[in-house]
Amino acid sequence: MTEKLSDETRGPLLEPLFATGWEMVEGRDAIAKTFSFRNFIEAFGWMTRVAMWAEKWDHHPEWHNVYKTVDVVLTTHDVNGISALDAKLARKMDSLAE
Repeated sequence: MTEKLSDETRGPLLEPLFATGWEMVEGRDAIAKTFSFRNFIEAFGWMTRVAMWAEKWDHHPEWHNVYKTVDVVLTTHDVNGISALDAKLARKMDSLAE
């Protein structure tokens, strides 16, 4: 079962993400990042690769795509906040965007 991150685990899991451009969402226990690609095909291809991992891990992002930009918000609705799954998916998103 997934659990909301404790104060002790937030730092080690989230600080490396903040260094790559992730930010806390104001008014929510969630993290967000905007990914920008060279064109729509690259953005959509990245979303497709992410979707396969999200489905495999049964953890799905909130996201919005316009042309070459994808805005992502990650939170775990089952625990009403950030869990280790969010950090895991964020790391995967970053690696797939490289």
